Amino acid sequence: MNDVDPVALTVFLFLFGVVTILGFLAARWRKVGELDNLDEWGLGGRSFGTFVAWFLIGGDIYTAYTFIAVPALLYAGNATGFFAVPYTIILYPIIFVFLPRLWSVSHRRRYVTPADFVQGRFDSRSLSLAVAFTGILATLPYIALQLVGIQAVLDVIGLGGSDDAGWFRKDLPLFIAFALLAGYTYSSGLRAPALIAFVKDTLIYLVIIVAVIYLPTQLGGWGGIFDSAEKAFSTFNSDNADAIAKGQATGKGLIPTLGASQWAYASLSLGSALALFMYPHSVTAVLSTKNRNIIRRNAALLPAYSFLLGLLALLGIAAIAAGIQVKNPQLAIPQLFEQEFSPWFAGIAFAAIAIGAFVPAAIMSIAAANLWTRNIYKAFLNPDATDAQEAKQSKIASLLVKFGALIFVLALPKDFAINLQLLGGIWILQTLPAIVIGLYTRWLHRHALLAGWAVGMVWGTIAAYNKPVVGDPGSHFGGSVGPLEVFGISISENLIYFGLTALVLNLLVAVIGTYVCRALGIDAGTDQTHPSDYLTDAGDPDVTEGLDPIATPRG
Repeated sequence: MNDVDPVALTVFLFLFGVVTILGFLAARWRKVGELDNLDEWGLGGRSFGTFVAWFLIGGDIYTAYTFIAVPALLYAGNATGFFAVPYTIILYPIIFVFLPRLWSVSHRRRYVTPADFVQGRFDSRSLSLAVAFTGILATLPYIALQLVGIQAVLDVIGLGGSDDAGWFRKDLPLFIAFALLAGYTYSSGLRAPALIAFVKDTLIYLVIIVAVIYLPTQLGGWGGIFDSAEKAFSTFNSDNADAIAKGQATGKGLIPTLGASQWAYASLSLGSALALFMYPHSVTAVLSTKNRNIIRRNAALLPAYSFLLGLLALLGIAAIAAGIQVKNPQLAIPQLFEQEFSPWFAGIAFAAIAIGAFVPAAIMSIAAANLWTRNIYKAFLNPDATDAQEAKQSKIASLLVKFGALIFVLALPKDFAINLQLLGGIWILQTLPAIVIGLYTRWLHRHALLAGWAVGMVWGTIAAYNKPVVGDPGSHFGGSVGPLEVFGISISENLIYFGLTALVLNLLVAVIGTYVCRALGIDAGTDQTHPSDYLTDAGDPDVTEGLDPIATPRG
């Protein structure tokens, strides 16, 4: 553990205090009515414009763990770290096409969650429950990883501690931070992370731009930085040649080998792009906007974050040139800031990372709570719940979700949280057929969609479970890519993202199952939406009417 630097700590605590105050004041920001319904508490009154939405969606997608993990992969000599750059570029044309349709039908029908839409479109409580369950399951480890990012900062700044430092020294700072997060999320709802996102993104942009300009002046320019990295990787490969040959270690170097590794890179980029806006917190941020064109504008503007991400990844190489030596690559960037910058700027950088965890953690907990409330509590436990009861239920659930993530991180190894988050991407991708394809056609049968979801979930989980950690043949959940095999049948030695293979199986089962269901004359249910719902915009007739998403069938 490092000693506490009083200057860095003071700057860190000051910015943390500013964010906390803003979080509680957000309850009165852009307030139209009382926060006693999910539209107001869980979706910010569906009132955010382009400017606010850009910060909110960006703050939601680009998490603290992203700012820790992406450069950490480059620091470890893994070119996979760059996959986040192309996948976020691929992502935005995709969401430009389908998210306005989801916004329109959700705004017209007052849907709060993607599972609400699935229930209304396919008239299937079972399929809606599957989508809600998957969303909650995939979100929980994602929240936990935000804590991992905060822990890295607290450890470097000196507020954490080693495992034998005692509970008070080791964990109390994290408890206090998340108690404050829970407090202002409970009182302000989605408005809190929306307002805090301004501070978070401003600090992140400031820190990264200063870093990519200042660090080369101290480390021999970018040419010198890459030369240092190449030398370090070559030395490692030479010293560990036998272990690499036996598969007990991985070779280091930023350029992936031809063939298998490039398939892994490409499939991971495509699969991640398809999965990102299946996450309930991404949908929550989108549904908080006040009209459908705001989504298209943001799809055009958000690639600015991809540029930022590319710069951020380069800091992993800079950490090698700076001589950073850490056993846990996640600590490389916080350690780099502490070593190379003055204490006051290091404090700003630490605050940027910590605040960068609070924005997505708040949105994720709200999204998971809304899924619980609308698609489990109201759908199965209390169908007659009032708006106020729904809001109360979501507030309580959001507290429980954050507390569960906190205990998860403190009680289990960090690698466990990381591995479950990798599984989360595989899982959430299996909701794509019901949500995205459902926005365009109802041809796929509801029972076939449920069967496809189950097959994709089972196969993806088994494939990830059977993937060992490099150097530990008996281990499990060692990654999310592997040779293309389907239930033990080898198809290709190329490394493919498990989530993408699971999605293909999901779709095959859904299509075949649809033909079978139609041949047997199995009831497909009633579509409670209307074709015009998918094109409606704010101000159109009936859009402002509060319709019940379950009990108001049309056409």
